[in-house]
Amino acid sequence: MARLFGTDGVRGLANRDLTADFVTKIAQAAAIVLGEEARSRGAKPKAVIGRDPRISGGYINAAISAGLAGSGVDVFDAGVLPTPATAFLTDDLDADFGVMISASHNPAPDNGIKFFSRGGHKLPDEVEDKIEAAMSSAALSPVGDAVGSIQRFADAEDRYIVHLLRSLPNRLDGLKVVIDCAHGAAAGVSPQVFTDAGATVIAIGAEPDGNNINLGYGSTHMSALQAAVLEHGADFGIAHDGDADRTLAVDATGAIVDGDQIMAILAIALKQRGQLARNTLVATVMSNLGLKIAMRENDIEMIETAVGDRYVLEEMRAGGYTLGGEQSGHVIFAEYATTGDGILTGLALGAEMASNKKSLAELASVMKIYPQVLINVPGVDKSRVETDSALQQVVAEAEAELAGTGRVLLRASGTEPLVRVMVEAADAGTAKSWAERIARVVEKQLKN
Repeated sequence: MARLFGTDGVRGLANRDLTADFVTKIAQAAAIVLGEEARSRGAKPKAVIGRDPRISGGYINAAISAGLAGSGVDVFDAGVLPTPATAFLTDDLDADFGVMISASHNPAPDNGIKFFSRGGHKLPDEVEDKIEAAMSSAALSPVGDAVGSIQRFADAEDRYIVHLLRSLPNRLDGLKVVIDCAHGAAAGVSPQVFTDAGATVIAIGAEPDGNNINLGYGSTHMSALQAAVLEHGADFGIAHDGDADRTLAVDATGAIVDGDQIMAILAIALKQRGQLARNTLVATVMSNLGLKIAMRENDIEMIETAVGDRYVLEEMRAGGYTLGGEQSGHVIFAEYATTGDGILTGLALGAEMASNKKSLAELASVMKIYPQVLINVPGVDKSRVETDSALQQVVAEAEAELAGTGRVLLRASGTEPLVRVMVEAADAGTAKSWAERIARVVEKQLKN
């Protein structure tokens, strides 16, 4: 039986998968598991709830609030705010846990629920499994003054904005930036905080109506931002996703600056300021080879993890590292955040531009992007990726030819019956040729 929780919480079609009854039950289960420590010391648990602006967030918020309060949890409703804001506020309020209602970059009909533990950290698998198991238990049923309250977290947005501004090493005066809010959770915060930091701001995708989140705007639809940067003669642009835990950027020429390039810029900047713990960047195996080479050229170590920001976070916490992230634009600053924060990332980029008097294109030039070809091969037995001798032989041949100038990565999908073939090389033709050849062998050898 598949786990209820995926790689980033529980997601599904709102009012089909995420019904009010289901949402109430998962809230009651979370109250049992995540409120246990507070109850053990005779205290009433506290929880912070945030959400993105999609229309289904209203009823889901109401159902979660009811499930928690009915289980004896005091609820602080932060309203529409980014995912990293909910994580920060969970810690700032010293709450026992936090709840974020969002399906991130998914379309409006979808929604999701993710939980944060005390301190604003994502839950490990074993705690998520406890919540899933507790859904079959009887709900807590306190009475009288043991019932939880539901109150508006009135200064939630202000607290988060002040926190973001405190992270800045310098102001952004003189910079013009276009901010694409994806009609999502960033719309009320990102333009405001950049303005407070001194930048001239043009906001697009900043009119959420509950149904237009991620629709033609945001980090999965970069063309709107590219056009706006050129139209307004901006110094750079940033694009959030629906819950603003990631950011991709655009330089003044309209060229996209991805998460790997952003991490390269920020790792070098932190090293120069003596703030890159253990002189190390944490990234995933899917990061471009150019990032690893750029780090080596700047005497910075790079640790690779499995794909997923939760694995980056786990490695950062285990090793005490200060910077990590993914090619998709999830960038984590351990000093200021417990999860990816797209607004924080955009501010940090602007601060480097303002401090060094350099364009984003100049800063991004520290890293050369190697051509990368990714082919998904469906309908195969992904369990034999590591053991099939013919497949391992063709991979070995590719690695021998690409030694020092490219790499091969085979990944079995965690959610689908397919294998991902990724090849990087010094030129696009070589990458494409090897990727197609390896994909053919995967299809032939691993066919179900």
